[in-house]
Amino acid sequence: MNIFNKVASAALGLAVLFSGSAYARDKVKVTDITGREVEVAVPVEHVILGEGRQMYFVAALDSEEPFKRVVGWRDDFKKADLDGYNAYLEKFPQMEKLPTFGGMKDGTFDIEQAVALKPDVIIMNIDAKTATEEAGYIEKLGKVGIPLVYVDFREKPMLHTEPSMRLMGELFGKQARAEDFIAFRAAEIAKVTDVLAKVADLKRPNVFMERAGGYSDDCCMSFGNENFGQMVALAGGTNMASDFIPGTFGTVNPEQIIASNPDQVIITGANWELYVPGGAWVGVGPGADAAKSAEKLAKLMERPAFTGIKAVKDGNVHAIWHQFYNNPYQFVAVQQIAKWLHPDLFKDLDPDQTFRSLHERFLPVDYRPGYWVSLNAGN
Repeated sequence: MNIFNKVASAALGLAVLFSGSAYARDKVKVTDITGREVEVAVPVEHVILGEGRQMYFVAALDSEEPFKRVVGWRDDFKKADLDGYNAYLEKFPQMEKLPTFGGMKDGTFDIEQAVALKPDVIIMNIDAKTATEEAGYIEKLGKVGIPLVYVDFREKPMLHTEPSMRLMGELFGKQARAEDFIAFRAAEIAKVTDVLAKVADLKRPNVFMERAGGYSDDCCMSFGNENFGQMVALAGGTNMASDFIPGTFGTVNPEQIIASNPDQVIITGANWELYVPGGAWVGVGPGADAAKSAEKLAKLMERPAFTGIKAVKDGNVHAIWHQFYNNPYQFVAVQQIAKWLHPDLFKDLDPDQTFRSLHERFLPVDYRPGYWVSLNAGN
């Protein structure tokens, strides 16, 4: 039986399945982050997460039972953020039994498996859009009554976080909760931007952001004007790699780092033991050992691209949790980067308390420090 016959057969089964509870809910048209209008029965009861790390925003809405709607997900959460995954696993052991599936980007997504999981909606990150369209997944899923929506916390996170959270609030029937989160986030960002706006002739340090330093032997992945690059700008710095990377992500040559001689270096890291066992990456994240993280960070500064540059000489070298690049908590990173770049302006700002408050107000797991480390003892 070819895929189209399978899809048709599945559609007949779903028509019977959806004749009950799904049609008892309101069918509304929502607009996803790409501007597509998608009809969905809300509030959704069964959800497939196109990426496991989407739990970062799901948990902020369904704080008491973050897995109550999730019927399947990618397995990247455990691999990309082992410490964060384990923090959730301790409290919600049932999550390990959730079905996992292949990705649309690598062509291993299984429509039959998706049908069997009976989702009301599939939530995909915008970076999978091209692959999803080329494979015709939206049309194929549409034939069996499964809508797909895009969110974005990665490609243009400072632009798309608020509408993505509002979309999720609408899908989950948690609009008020989503607005509370959005207001909290905006107020915390303002604690940085309002202060900087009052400074005449602000001196912006030159900052090199290395993406996933030590993950491989290559040097050096970085960010253009988006993602961490824009977080640096919001925090009062100049993102060095913006001159060399036209998009969100790219690579900077070691010679360019030496020539630019940055004032500050910030490396993103996480516990990637399942990806690169025993790697040189800096394992910052929930509950990370600060001394071990600092040791690994110092070791990375022995690479040719960094020896002798101003940031290393002055000790202005830092590591921060990589996953800030792909979730709605980026405002915490903006605060911490601001403290590194302008310690005198932000001596009273406490990003650690900000993140703790976020956990207490919105997240179902306890806060565990360890999300950043610095080689500068004063930071």
